[in-house]
Amino acid sequence: MVTIKDISKKCGVSAATVSKALNGYGDIGEETKKKIIKTAQEMNYFPNAAARTLKKGHSNNIGIIFQDETDEQGGLTHEYFSIILNNAKIEAESSGYDITFINKNVQGSFLEHARYRNFDGVLAVTAVFQSPELTELVKSGFPLVSIDYNYDSHTCIVSDNVIGLYEMTQYLISMGHRKIAFIHGENTSVTQKRISGYHRALNESNIDVPDYYIKEALYHDPASTERRTDELLKLRDRPTAIIFPDDVAYLGGLTAIRKRQLRIPEDISTAGYDGIKLSQLIQPQLCTYHQDAETIGRIGMRKLIEQIENPKLWIPEMIKVTGSLWTGETVKNLN
Repeated sequence: MVTIKDISKKCGVSAATVSKALNGYGDIGEETKKKIIKTAQEMNYFPNAAARTLKKGHSNNIGIIFQDETDEQGGLTHEYFSIILNNAKIEAESSGYDITFINKNVQGSFLEHARYRNFDGVLAVTAVFQSPELTELVKSGFPLVSIDYNYDSHTCIVSDNVIGLYEMTQYLISMGHRKIAFIHGENTSVTQKRISGYHRALNESNIDVPDYYIKEALYHDPASTERRTDELLKLRDRPTAIIFPDDVAYLGGLTAIRKRQLRIPEDISTAGYDGIKLSQLIQPQLCTYHQDAETIGRIGMRKLIEQIENPKLWIPEMIKVTGSLWTGETVKNLN
């Protein structure tokens, strides 16, 4: 690794002069400064991260927690999360920050790892938000922004899941559906908000659905959704429309429907969630709710950097990001 002493030896100046040139001090000659900077570039010199941290007071390194309980079915390969992460990365790099993932199998706690890595802050994109490890990190006062979960005294960026399911259910009602089933994901704050939006739309139209129209599966898991769909299709009074946990999980529902040789939307209407590209490649094109993952990732990282760089001006916020309904071709008009 090239050091300041190596550059000083090659340029024939003191190490102090090299340090001043690389750090922009004006008390050395312009020609000497240009020579030193050019030599440093030619020698592929990079400033020592620890020294830079001491000088600036922060490391320009941000940790990202991505702890998905169902990552074997989706995780980092899932388009919704990958878009969030990519836009967070772009925002960080444009502000001069690096990002490092905090693995769920990391030795020690999240807090210990964050301190060991000298992170300036942490972005929790998807996680077991109530786990002891994450709770410890949150309570430590470490700069942290969460996605889709609201902690007291911390900024969070949430996709408006209440509005998402409300608009989806309202659209199905407008198309004449009254027997609307909902297969949701595992019990999380996101799920609770979606169930609330679903019931709000039904209540406004004075529609009652039986409890057995509401079933729990897993997010991003076609296998569990296939089983729940088959249970709904076996009902004597089966629904005319089924809302699925997400666009990937919908593939399981599609399999169950086709096994029974039912047609979409002629025999059964369907709707997904997330609005990933896959939903528009399936035939017929899936009715789904598109979450604005780009904005979520970008704002999440921007708010974290604001907290890191201006802690005295920072106040915690809950920022809701709305998406948009893609009507697709899988909902039959019963009117």
